[in-house]
Amino acid sequence: MVLLRNEEFLVELSKLFQKARAAGSVTMTMKRYDGRTIPQPRDGTPAVKNPQYKCLVRAQSGSKKISTVIEQTEVEVFSTAYSNLLKTSVNGLKRLKKPKKKALATQ
Repeated sequence: MVLLRNEEFLVELSKLFQKARAAGSVTMTMKRYDGRTIPQPRDGTPAVKNPQYKCLVRAQSGSKKISTVIEQTEVEVFSTAYSNLLKTSVNGLKRLKKPKKKALATQ
């Protein structure tokens, strides 16, 4: 998995959306990330006293995987850019046809 800067991640994500438009899908995951790369000690004491939590964002399409880490101060800027990217990239979705409900014949 490739860890990118936020701007590079958005560029690569738009490329993934373009490739997935023809065939395939893009899977996105977001989770809280405290910056640790080693497991917590077994005695229960935290490895970091006051962690500055971040957000880890991952995207996968086929075998291509990308990720980025968003700092607390950059969340608003990233979410605005991410929502604009989604608005432009998700316009080709097909509308699902709802099955028609059978009318009650006799009551």
